[in-house]
Amino acid sequence: MSDEYSTEDLIGGGRIFSERTPPARLSVFGDPVAHSKSPAFHNAALRAAGLNMSYVRIHVPAEKAPAAFRALPRAGFLGTNVTIPHKAAALAAVDEADDYARRSGSVNTVLVEGERLLGFNTDGPGLVRAIHEEFSVDLRDLRVVLLGAGGGAGRAIAVQCAMESCERLVLVNRTLEKARALAAELAGSFRSDRLVGPVDRIQAIPFEESALRLQLAHADLVINATSIGMRRTDPSLIPPALLTPNLMVYDTVYASGRSRLLEEAASVGARCANGLSMLLHQGALSFEIWFNRPAPLEVMRQALLSSEP
Repeated sequence: MSDEYSTEDLIGGGRIFSERTPPARLSVFGDPVAHSKSPAFHNAALRAAGLNMSYVRIHVPAEKAPAAFRALPRAGFLGTNVTIPHKAAALAAVDEADDYARRSGSVNTVLVEGERLLGFNTDGPGLVRAIHEEFSVDLRDLRVVLLGAGGGAGRAIAVQCAMESCERLVLVNRTLEKARALAAELAGSFRSDRLVGPVDRIQAIPFEESALRLQLAHADLVINATSIGMRRTDPSLIPPALLTPNLMVYDTVYASGRSRLLEEAASVGARCANGLSMLLHQGALSFEIWFNRPAPLEVMRQALLSSEP
């Protein structure tokens, strides 16, 4: 039985979802969506929790996103996850959103309550859990260099760093004006005497070697929030000579195998991790939002790892 459906299936009343065994009551919206790993570990979680329902993919073109969100209650859905490119559209579509979702400008988890849609974003909290799991440190204690801070995932991560009041945050973006605007917006979260020295606790820099060289010398963690690295032919994000063994490098890209950034970082002895752990913890947090109970995390982890080619 296919687990990918169209927007028309949803808007048409959703009968096709009720006729599944078990019925589809959760989903992920995306365009494209066929690559999503979410059904593998969410369906494992639903089975482990004894919940008689399934989780499916729904292909939602951008122009149909508003109608797709509004169709969820009538089609009998409890909620949906949201992936590229619909996270901003989801924020506009929900009736109410939590503080982090509003600040990050995006929603990746929708909860249906009657006819109302409630929006949440588990990207940042999922990253916090992933960083602690992968490196046995807390995000709030780290000096972070964030690659790709112009919007989308980068903005969500930057907002989470601000909410954690991490030791220092450097926003790196090819369009420097976007990074500067975000730094100005978040500056209030970094006003304290925690860091003594001549540098600001939040700073925006261009995506250039000379600027990166200075900042990486005073960093603990590098996070890649760009999409660069999903293809083996992608260029180096950071000149390899700037990578050092003392760095932790987290790539939110979770394509099979190591991205080029992680390969180059590992070659110099840096500690590395890819975005699978962030995806796992995002999903677990979504489960907790939908069902108000702890997620079966280890079951989800094994299902996610088993889905890797």
